[in-house]
Amino acid sequence: MSKTIATLILLACLVSATASADIWKWIDANGKMHFVDTLTPIYTWVDEAGKVYFSDTPDHEDAVSVELVWHATGKSLDEVTAKAGSQKKPGDTWAYAGETPDERYAREKAEAYYCKRAKDIYDSYLKAPRLYRTSESGEREYLTDEDSARTLAETQARVDELCNL
Repeated sequence: MSKTIATLILLACLVSATASADIWKWIDANGKMHFVDTLTPIYTWVDEAGKVYFSDTPDHEDAVSVELVWHATGKSLDEVTAKAGSQKKPGDTWAYAGETPDERYAREKAEAYYCKRAKDIYDSYLKAPRLYRTSESGEREYLTDEDSARTLAETQARVDELCNL
């Protein structure tokens, strides 16, 4: 009987130890925060269109290893990502678990900068007579109406994401 109780206690300890693992965060090339509960290396890269990719192997020639920063202990990954993904309203002053006031201030300052930058870019697109890309040879390649509309929609989506709208 005592072996059974000891085995159950040991099993309970093992289960509770895995339930409160460390949570690590990392930022992708577009400034989006991600959370993981493992220290497995993560590599990220951006393609020519600006789409961000990540993998556990450096499969791409532009892949760089991300810096995993300790975020929290004793919370499940679901709890942390739910908090990080919650919609923040203007004036909210919540902080991530384990985040110091200085870290929160720096994060909020960076979020405000990227939000303003995205809005400025979007506004400049709206004010431009025509949108264009610069070719490798330095020539302007004007976008079609369809490409311009897609670019505006993508930029507006980015503003919404960065400004938590």
